[in-house]
Amino acid sequence: MMPRCSVSSKEVQLFQSLNGLQQLAETRRFKAWFLDQFGVLHDGKKPYPGAISTLEKLASTGSKMVIISNSSRRASTTIEKMKSLGFDPSLFMGAITSGELTHQYLQRKDDAWFAALGRSCIHITWSDRGLISLEGLDVQVVENVEEAEFVLAHGSEALGHPSGAAIPMKLTDLEKILERCAAKRIPMVVANPDFVTVEARDLRVMPGTLAAKYEKLGGEVKWMGKPDKIIYEAAMAMAGVDASDSIAVGDSLHHDIKGANQAGIQSAFITGGIHATELGVGNFGETADLSSVEVLASKYNAYPSYVLPAFT
Repeated sequence: MMPRCSVSSKEVQLFQSLNGLQQLAETRRFKAWFLDQFGVLHDGKKPYPGAISTLEKLASTGSKMVIISNSSRRASTTIEKMKSLGFDPSLFMGAITSGELTHQYLQRKDDAWFAALGRSCIHITWSDRGLISLEGLDVQVVENVEEAEFVLAHGSEALGHPSGAAIPMKLTDLEKILERCAAKRIPMVVANPDFVTVEARDLRVMPGTLAAKYEKLGGEVKWMGKPDKIIYEAAMAMAGVDASDSIAVGDSLHHDIKGANQAGIQSAFITGGIHATELGVGNFGETADLSSVEVLASKYNAYPSYVLPAFT
């Protein structure tokens, strides 16, 4: 069944509803699969049912698989996390994360925008979820907004201290600091553009929410991940493929699917992730109402090629 979705360009966008990935995998149409992790492969605590065996079956078709994630962690940390959850790292070519891209761009500074940033930053990071190390970067963390040349947002739980520690803060207090930064008109680098993420079926506020707030305050934001095509281009380079040979699998219409649209690659939307409540999906593997998917896709102006309940 292929329902119609109207798009702003007045073209007709179609998505195909699937029960699982077997039909797509067996065609061997896609050489590379770019896989989101949270909401697709695992919920932050454990793998989703069938995710590991599905990866193994995809690998058996010769498909190249790359994790593309808005995680603010380095790629190596993401692979270790996958291993700890029971995934075989050898199934993946590697991982491209927002945190990895941010680290590379801050380290190299061969991009004009990053070269102009300066050194001193207000660092918004994690506390409960674990600090983000800035080791290897020519960056100085400061507490005083007046001394800062840019904002670096890795998390949404704490303010980084010059000592390397993190001071836990409420979201409202972090937003007050951002108001002062925006008044000073200093740019922000967001190393995790997600607004929310799934964690054991609950939604948690992520740095993208703070970045969106910063833009509303008039601040300039460099989004280092989905939906910006920067992360898809990095994944294609890693896999050695072009857009026509690639498909992205994700659970966020705004980040995963819209990003794939902008990168010119096909996409598969998993309805049981962060949009589950909006789509009225109560249990894992439950099929979403396709008319609800149409409405939501139109709301986010993000149009998947395929729609399925889970990565199975």
